[in-house]
Amino acid sequence: MTDVTGRTRVQADSTDRQLLALLRENARAPTAELARRLGLSRSTVQSRIERLERSGHIVGYTVRVADEHERGQLKAFVMVTLQPKQSASIEVALRRMPEVRALHSVSGPFDLIVSVTAASVEEMNATIDRIGALAGVERTTSAMVLSTRIDR
Repeated sequence: MTDVTGRTRVQADSTDRQLLALLRENARAPTAELARRLGLSRSTVQSRIERLERSGHIVGYTVRVADEHERGQLKAFVMVTLQPKQSASIEVALRRMPEVRALHSVSGPFDLIVSVTAASVEEMNATIDRIGALAGVERTTSAMVLSTRIDR
C-alpha cells in the first residue's frame, strides 16, 4: 500500500520504535553501536534505517545544539489563534523566520504553537510582535521557557 507521496507504507514494529528512539538520542550513533544496543546485526540495523527512510518514517537528520552553546538564548512558546483558512499562509511566513525552531498545529483554544528562540528580551519581543502582525493572526499568547527538564 502506498501513501499520497508514493511511498510504500510500512508499519513500524517495536524494534523500529526502539531504533527511532536511539536515533533521537544521537542520530550520528554508529550503526554498530545501535546494533549492539538492539541486539541485532549491523546489516539488519542498516537495512531497517534505509527502510524507515524510504517509507517516510525518517524524513531527515538535524543538529541539536548543546545548552552551553545556546546559553543566554531565550526560548518561548507562542500560542497563535488564526482567522479562518489562514494556516497555510501563516506557515509560509513562519518558515522564513530564523527565530522559529518548531511549529505545531494543535487542538484547543489555539491553532498553532510556535517555538521561538532569541538572543535578548528585545529580540524576543520583536519576534513575537512580527508573528502577531502577520496577516491572518488574530491573537498571540506567549510563555517564556524557564528551564527544560527533558529534551529528547
